[in-house]
Amino acid sequence: MVKHGSSLELPLEYQKDYLTPVERFFVCNSGSSPQISIADYTLRIWGDGVENEITLNYQDLQAMQQRDVAAVIECAGNHRAFFEEVDGKPIETPPGTAELIWSTGAVGMAQWRGVSLVDVLRKAGVKRSAIQVCATGSEVDSMEGSVRLPMPIDKALHADTLLAMQMNSQALGIDHGYPVRVLVPGWIGAYSIKWVQDIEVSCQKIWVRRNTESYVMMGDDWPAKQYTPSKGKPLTTLNIKSALALQRPARLSSGVHRLHGYARSPGQRVAAVKWSDNNGHSWSNAELIGDNEIYGWVRFEIEWKAMPGKHSLMTKAIDASGQVQPEKVPFNTAGYLYNAVHPHPIVVID
Repeated sequence: MVKHGSSLELPLEYQKDYLTPVERFFVCNSGSSPQISIADYTLRIWGDGVENEITLNYQDLQAMQQRDVAAVIECAGNHRAFFEEVDGKPIETPPGTAELIWSTGAVGMAQWRGVSLVDVLRKAGVKRSAIQVCATGSEVDSMEGSVRLPMPIDKALHADTLLAMQMNSQALGIDHGYPVRVLVPGWIGAYSIKWVQDIEVSCQKIWVRRNTESYVMMGDDWPAKQYTPSKGKPLTTLNIKSALALQRPARLSSGVHRLHGYARSPGQRVAAVKWSDNNGHSWSNAELIGDNEIYGWVRFEIEWKAMPGKHSLMTKAIDASGQVQPEKVPFNTAGYLYNAVHPHPIVVID
């Protein structure tokens, strides 16, 4: 694991299997992980968007019907290093979020188990006029103060949006939200609030630091006047992308190598992954291996004959709807959601 202050990155070359082990799952914290005991845990549901304020404990959540969702959690800043490394455009991360130059390792894949958030909200009586749901985390010493980020009511009421209590058949790790976290599959990791103990349901728009300045697209391509009161376009869903699980730059011996990587597209299965060793002049099909879930990733493998010298490989994903990973992406100053097809440098020695 690569340490970035209170956060940890697992370089993608160390991801070998479909699921990421709990102890190797990346950590993106804006403060210190709190110590919350199950015995003391409570969850408050409140706001003008519910008929009744309620408080549940951990045992109440355990007693409800449980649901399994296989999903990637990925920081919006994953791959942000490529804006500088590949496109030559310097980035400036927002203070108090993840001031990290993530490469490819701010992502992990897990089998999550918990209660559908909609089942919990219904206990409080969601009003027809409710439009947003905002969970609050319990980080300690966060520069942001309270870590909050509202989502639209339709996403909150989707059966796959969970209050997760397990990952990979284990209790959540302390750094991963123990004892309860939100899982918002297909959306940037900032929505999957950890250590959740408070959820507001609102009939009005909720504006917080994270959807006005921290997790928004800013820059010339994102004029703030179009997104007032936000300083740019608020981030929501992840995007289609792929990457090889290799060091950058990789060093390989000459000969035939079977290389692997991971591709994903939020809410869609990956239909194909193409690869090129000639700067995109021609493309070959990679082999898709194993599970291919709509919120997850799929492992792909390629067979490449390595000749001595300097090379680069490129990959691009295509999902079941026909969406193709783009050649270029608009720049934003914080380096969010970089998903362009990019070269992976490789040095081959005899």
